[in-house]
Amino acid sequence: MTAKPFDDFRNLLAALPPADDAAGARVRVLFAKAAKPKESLGRIEDIAAWVAVWSGRAPAINRPLVAIFAGNHGAVRHGISPRPVAATANEVELCAAGGAAINQVCIANDLGLKVFDLALDIPTGDITEEAALDERGCAATMAFGMEAVAGGADLLCLGDLGVGNSTIAAALCAALFGGKGADWVGPGSGADSAMVARKAEVVDRSLAFHGSGLGDPLEALRRIGGREFAAICGAILAARMEKIPVLLDGFAATAAAAVLHAANPATLDHCLLASLSSEPGHAKAAEALGLLPLLDFGIGHGEGVGAALAAGIVKAAALTSSGMAMTVRS
Repeated sequence: MTAKPFDDFRNLLAALPPADDAAGARVRVLFAKAAKPKESLGRIEDIAAWVAVWSGRAPAINRPLVAIFAGNHGAVRHGISPRPVAATANEVELCAAGGAAINQVCIANDLGLKVFDLALDIPTGDITEEAALDERGCAATMAFGMEAVAGGADLLCLGDLGVGNSTIAAALCAALFGGKGADWVGPGSGADSAMVARKAEVVDRSLAFHGSGLGDPLEALRRIGGREFAAICGAILAARMEKIPVLLDGFAATAAAAVLHAANPATLDHCLLASLSSEPGHAKAAEALGLLPLLDFGIGHGEGVGAALAAGIVKAAALTSSGMAMTVRS
């Protein structure tokens, strides 16, 4: 029997490495002995233990990486974004030149940065009348995303760029969690009420066109997702296999993560939601996934800014667990 393109990913989803609870317990012991009131650092202690559980060692963040995946979407022809498609490539170039917001946050928190251009000159299919990607293309993009962890990162921050991708995120969430387009769409990068209505219509038409084909999470990804969504899925999976904790940023990354959660809820155990975006559907998706954001600054800009900011908190939590003085007991 000839293997299908998604088979390798289905096998990975069925054989996820477990948590190292012993490593987390050791961190809890350190905090209990630290010169402070019991559990007084609140979520900082939880974050440090989370790093240990999913890295399998004492918390230490020495090679944090922000990976941003950029893609374009055929559905933008329906007038679902106030920005031209060319804006995606412009933002990628701005990041490469060091002039984007993400560059400044990475400098402030001493983070590595990689930006991946995912065939921006070839938008995905219009999801209202065809699949965004064929199975082979979707699987290949997931495999490409897995390469984001190459080079030995010890914290992976995932972000996205893509004109129109808040509509794609809404479509994925509607397919995975239920509801209509109006339940999931929002203003995105500045859509007015008429444009928001068009976004909802695109979601509803897509759900109707693909119908029962959306019942399988990976099929939903390739039918109504996009390249940046597929790449983020691959990066999350690779990080799990390589024992790298993950910070998710924004609506699109959360929608991509929801695909993996639908396939196996344990897939996101090594992930934290870095930041809650201003897009209303993001809060609903986070709640459905049981993800509590580290930050809620109303950031709607994307490009991984929220995850890069949260990485500073994770780095501080790791240092706190190892650097605090211990209580002297007589």
